[in-house]
Amino acid sequence: MTRTAVVAGVGPGLGAAVARRFAAEGCRVALLARSEPYLDSLAAELGDAEGEALGVPTDLTDAEAVESAFETVRETFGPTDVLVYNASGTPWKGLDIAVDEFDDALATGPRGALLCAKEAVADMLGSDGDGDDEAGTVVFTGATTSVRGKEGALGFSATKFAIRGMAQSLARELGPEGVHVAHVVLDGSIRPPDVVPGDPPTHLDPDAIAAQYWDLVTADLATMPFEVHLTNGPGGAVEFV
Repeated sequence: MTRTAVVAGVGPGLGAAVARRFAAEGCRVALLARSEPYLDSLAAELGDAEGEALGVPTDLTDAEAVESAFETVRETFGPTDVLVYNASGTPWKGLDIAVDEFDDALATGPRGALLCAKEAVADMLGSDGDGDDEAGTVVFTGATTSVRGKEGALGFSATKFAIRGMAQSLARELGPEGVHVAHVVLDGSIRPPDVVPGDPPTHLDPDAIAAQYWDLVTADLATMPFEVHLTNGPGGAVEFV
């Protein structure tokens, strides 16, 4: 089946890798982020190489902007089948973080995740509020700080803990309706585009992460994994919880 996938929070690292993988699998891919020039460039690349892609410049912290972005996706590609929420942003600070910086982190993290989930899930459940057997997939990008706080990362830890809790709640709420909600713990740093892979690897491979995201989209509803823990340890350990 052809799916419409929204990747919210797209940069040259993981967001782009997920978009490329989903496009290669035949998805119509909508790219949501603030940087219009980058979105246009990536959408053109995907359109030339893989299929249909659409860049939608969006402030993910703004409820009206998110609503408008999803309406643009619906008008262009139809209702959303897959949402990947990949956005985050906070200074690496501890108690010295300013209150407005903390508020900004929460806005980009759990607030933006909530706004996008509301729009995407409304599409997945349809006008009658009930999903079909395979209503859709929502994937939240987590981090080491989703499961254990880190010194000097107060805002980032708070946002990632919050998103994990949201994902757990949504998985219980939406699973019976056929919506697969998953949370991916990225326990390590993601390899930047300009870094050559090491042997043994010292970074998580964004393309390998994207492949795991696609596995979540195509998982059997009878055995839906909720949490995937990815690390660049021996063998690139993967744990399904």
